[in-house]
Amino acid sequence: MDKEIDWKNLSFGYMPTDYNVRCYFRDGKWGDIEVSQSEEVNLHIAATCLHYGQEIFEGLKAFRGKDGKVRVFRLEENAKRICESAKGILMQPLPVEKFKEMVLKVVSLNERFVPPYGSGASLYIRPLELGISAQVGVKPASEYLFLILVTPVGPYFKTGFKPTNICIMRRYDRVAPNGTGLWKVGGNYAASLTAGEHAHELGYSAVLYLDPKEKKYLDECGPANFIAIKNGVYITPASQSILPSITNKSLMQLAEDMGIKVECRHITVDELEQIDEAAAVGTAAVASPVGEIDDLDTGKKYIVSKDGQPGPIVTRLYETLRGIQLGEIEDTHGWCTVVE
Repeated sequence: MDKEIDWKNLSFGYMPTDYNVRCYFRDGKWGDIEVSQSEEVNLHIAATCLHYGQEIFEGLKAFRGKDGKVRVFRLEENAKRICESAKGILMQPLPVEKFKEMVLKVVSLNERFVPPYGSGASLYIRPLELGISAQVGVKPASEYLFLILVTPVGPYFKTGFKPTNICIMRRYDRVAPNGTGLWKVGGNYAASLTAGEHAHELGYSAVLYLDPKEKKYLDECGPANFIAIKNGVYITPASQSILPSITNKSLMQLAEDMGIKVECRHITVDELEQIDEAAAVGTAAVASPVGEIDDLDTGKKYIVSKDGQPGPIVTRLYETLRGIQLGEIEDTHGWCTVVE
């Protein structure tokens, strides 16, 4: 490294690393994995990813554990999910084994960028697939580029694991009913930028979207899934518009392990009056506790955290998942892959 990295003060942003890995789909088949030191991609001006949004991506992390080993969390789940995203917008799915091979190779090549244990930082892994065929007709590409970059990132919570306030704004939808909400396509995130910036300007950390059809049920929470604890039960919205979060899936399993009942179902806005804890969950933060939910259309304020602290169940779930990722707690479900 050109200069010593201040691991404890990393931002959640991009930092150059040594290598990325790439694989091309041409002539009906995936090629060999290529290692590159370039931070650029050479694209034809008529590539389908530029014109028709044939672009999908994933996000996962590698951690240096208490024992010094490097662990990648649930990479098979990310491999399966990006395959579903590919199928959803008629891209060529990358085989799970090739995905796994690429992830382990890029982490191994950039192992010196995996932050040390105890720093609170991790190595963020960003796989993406692009349609690269040159065409101007609206149809799927015949050629694709799959690449994976990595970058060390700091902890999501710069001020500690504390509740933040979120808001409901009915004028915005993240996705359309029966649209692309359950796939991780770049267009979903572009569609959320205006609402997200509006929320930030008003002092909120995220928008809690409602279902785009009836505006009656809770949907996603910005780029994360929403969860709540109600009368000791873990509840999370059921919707075809929600990205199936691997973090949420993991937390649901941990909740069941702890003897906590889990319900994936429709949750009405009015039900927010009855919840005891809430969080936005995803790869970046694991669980971001919610202190208050303000409905900006009705003026209703739902106070989730009465004392300004995260709830006990959300805290326990967060600490357990983090402990598994860092090798502090036994990985009984086999979620972590150790990089040899």
